[in-house]
Amino acid sequence: MNARNVVLVGFMGTGKSTVASLIAERLGWSKVDLDTSIETAERATIPQLFAGQGEPYFRQAETNALIRELEGREGQVVATGGGAVLAEQNRAIMLGNGLVVALTASVETILERVQNDPNRPLLKGNAAASVPELLEKRKTAYDFAHLRIDTTGRTPESIADEIVGHVRKLLV
Repeated sequence: MNARNVVLVGFMGTGKSTVASLIAERLGWSKVDLDTSIETAERATIPQLFAGQGEPYFRQAETNALIRELEGREGQVVATGGGAVLAEQNRAIMLGNGLVVALTASVETILERVQNDPNRPLLKGNAAASVPELLEKRKTAYDFAHLRIDTTGRTPESIADEIVGHVRKLLV
């Protein structure tokens, strides 16, 4: 395990992007939002990529973005998309290039955070049905992470502080 970078993984709505910004600020590192990196490289939004090219194309773009943003770099906090962990190659890239932290949350918390977000193509307009189903399918997908933190009922600041504490211990 190394702390050259911090890679946040977890289901949609667990707080990856918000917490990544706070960690980057506290450490003086840069923040990389993998979905934004994909949208920039592909010149299309995530929903457009899913609709026009399909999920397999998007997943390959995700792997390409991980390679581009992580390999050979350091001092970054990377917020991944919720499904980035599905490919074994992606998990290997993450583990080889930083401290991987899985953020989790209760179904109720996730629904509260994502149910009205139109930029979630996997929810297909029915978050109440899709979220529990996807969580069940991915229940072990985040087990490879070095750390696991439940964000339910916690502030992003307290979560960021906990992760920064782990990073600082590894950097000593």
